[in-house]
Amino acid sequence: MRICIYGAGAIGGYLAAGLSTVDDVELSLVARGPHLAKIQQSGLKLLINGEERVCHPAATNDPATLGPQDYVIVGLKAHQAWETAEQTRVLFGKDTAVVTCQNGVPWWYGFGLRGFEDMRLQSVDPDNRQWNAIGPERAIGCVVYPATDIVSPGVVRHTYGNKFSLGEPDGTISERCRNLSQALEAAGFDAPVLDDIRSEIWLKLWGNLCFNPISALTRATLDIVATQPDLRALSVKMMSEAQEIATRFGASFRVDIERRINGAARVGAHRTSMLQDLEGGRPLEIDALLTAVQEMGRLVDVKTPYIDVVLGLVQQLGRSLAIYPAFRPAAAEVAQPPLMVGT
Repeated sequence: MRICIYGAGAIGGYLAAGLSTVDDVELSLVARGPHLAKIQQSGLKLLINGEERVCHPAATNDPATLGPQDYVIVGLKAHQAWETAEQTRVLFGKDTAVVTCQNGVPWWYGFGLRGFEDMRLQSVDPDNRQWNAIGPERAIGCVVYPATDIVSPGVVRHTYGNKFSLGEPDGTISERCRNLSQALEAAGFDAPVLDDIRSEIWLKLWGNLCFNPISALTRATLDIVATQPDLRALSVKMMSEAQEIATRFGASFRVDIERRINGAARVGAHRTSMLQDLEGGRPLEIDALLTAVQEMGRLVDVKTPYIDVVLGLVQQLGRSLAIYPAFRPAAAEVAQPPLMVGT
């Protein structure tokens, strides 16, 4: 089985460290910059459970050198995945599957969804770039639960979690999902194949759409956002709006809002990914988490006053610091892929 991880940052590196131990997997990474140089020089180091694990996967910044893959796991942020959509095509064979590991609403969301088959979300896929370059029939949804970060070039730290939920947009339990799940399980991950990946997407997004921007705006860690009364109340309002939208699109929630927030509180003083990006001066992942939800609300006539206000505030924060990336106009105008960091 040939697997390429496109964007071997925090999550991609964590996946690579596990998959590199599986005999039946021929693994390769696409990365760039100092992170790539360090991997090529001395391997990829994973810090986990007080241990250091080093692997030496094939790594390059030129995907054209790798040949067709069985699976391309895209570990980029949503805006980076959009920017590099055409560049992933050199990895495609006839049956190559593309595993989307981005947080938030995926670009293929309407594919095969009854009543919304023609939906194209411009907030996450302007000009239908990924839809046309990749093709939704290749997409496998993936909901990423582990918390990881890049400590330094070539070094990834794992904090908690090992679950990667998989699912087809059409709800079938496909052979390609089962085969990928088996490889991930052999690598030490929990990789269930679900018949309703969209509901799982919403379950994680439910927290991300409020906890991430509120933490960025207040510089508060997750435990504070989830327990400080005013911030918790704001989270409840945003989650209630999102739940109504998700339900209109056929999704369901296996837990209620209070339980979801309480679960976040138990994580403790965790700096959300958006807060980490803010502090590190990296682009903020706003559109897939918030703008897409607002766009979907407009499509089904659900008002989102609380989401609208928080979205406007965090967008302006990003603009003021020049870390809210505008989507770029065309692949040909992007001379190099962006620095690849994980979700």
